[in-house]
Amino acid sequence: MSDLKKIVIIDPVKVKQLMALANLKQDEVSGGQPAGVLMPLLRCNGETCLLFTRRSEKVLNHKGQVAFPGGAAEPFDESIVATALREAQEEIALPPNQVEILGIMPALVSTSRFHVTPVVGWIHGEFEIMPNPDEVARVFVIPVKWLRDPANVEYRTLETPWERHENVVFYQPYDDEVVWGFTGALTVQFLKLIQVFGG
Repeated sequence: MSDLKKIVIIDPVKVKQLMALANLKQDEVSGGQPAGVLMPLLRCNGETCLLFTRRSEKVLNHKGQVAFPGGAAEPFDESIVATALREAQEEIALPPNQVEILGIMPALVSTSRFHVTPVVGWIHGEFEIMPNPDEVARVFVIPVKWLRDPANVEYRTLETPWERHENVVFYQPYDDEVVWGFTGALTVQFLKLIQVFGG
């Protein structure tokens, strides 16, 4: 196994190639509200990181939880990619023209019954992060080298008043934030897809 503690540099061209080779299928959304999230990759401190947000306590769903920028599709959105880019701009002021789309992952159904399509993007250059306080409490990044280490993630059974959930992803705390649940599952799925999870 390779050294999990080494700096991980991801080439966006390679990510795009791997996602294309995976031949990911986009299922038709039937029932439920379509939504898109942006999984933003960027360079930070000389390595590759994923950008996350912590949702504010003012939002309707998933208050205070770690998430990727995103939200429900609107009738005027030209595509689910447009939805993800629009929401990222509204939530954290990320200019759409600074995002290179690397691929689109299959839609998954969230616990709030949204059909969420993850859009993987690469942020080129720097931008001034301006969280929309009505939607985002905090923006932060986590290095891929940390996310890829199986020692930092576990699977738990989660009991809620209305449902029992098996094999829920929980990352260890990083910078006082916990990536878990739907966002954690998307993270692990993506890192496995680009062949870096677990070394």
